Amino acid sequence: MKALVFNIRVNSLYSIRIPFTWQSALSYPILPPSAILGLLANALQRYKNDRHPLEYLAWVEDNVLWAGSKLLNSCIIKNYVTSVIIKWEANLGGKFTNALGRQYVYSKNLQVAVIFKDNTLINNVVEAIKTTPLTCGDSESPFSIVEEIVKKDVIEEHKEIIETSYPIPFTKNVKIIDGNGQVYLMHERCLRKENNFPLTSYMVPIIEENNIIKPSLLKIKIERERVLNIEDIEDIVYKME
Repeated sequence: MKALVFNIRVNSLYSIRIPFTWQSALSYPILPPSAILGLLANALQRYKNDRHPLEYLAWVEDNVLWAGSKLLNSCIIKNYVTSVIIKWEANLGGKFTNALGRQYVYSKNLQVAVIFKDNTLINNVVEAIKTTPLTCGDSESPFSIVEEIVKKDVIEEHKEIIETSYPIPFTKNVKIIDGNGQVYLMHERCLRKENNFPLTSYMVPIIEENNIIKPSLLKIKIERERVLNIEDIEDIVYKME
């Protein structure tokens, strides 16, 4: 297996909305797996532009085994209230807008890692993210690549205890020995499969101090999940189906 690893700098405030938080619009501090799949599919569509965007998304989902991201620097999450137009016509004195809360995040750099099942897609993805405008899986959070995109070998390792700074599945098969983190519900893909579109619990290795979120490290014991080592990067945990 091969992995692509690249560091990104988000060009402005970003807001990757947690799916079930419509009225408050809470944001993830990192890119969830679904956002990474979306950014790869968007880049491929802009680069090749020879099929429907959803076909690129299906192509990416079929070829990616695991995707994750982590903070490289501290980040700050701020709450803002936005005014949304709900009516274009109303009687005098009527209500035209509604106030919605929304979180925005500021962080300098993040690291993204994507493990591919084989080499079918990897070269196309490299060229696409080198040459096209990039967003965090949406249309309003642009970012740029900070350093060179690197390809790394991936091997499965049989370990009981590992340390990682990437999100881990928060299941009964993973025991936390040391470190700090926060649990988020995340989509692992973008497309439904047989009307199945679950949110999965992930522990994100971060710690919050004085309203500043900092990257952390988790030491965990694995009972059933797979451990994959990305060469010269670190171990990640892949949830068994």
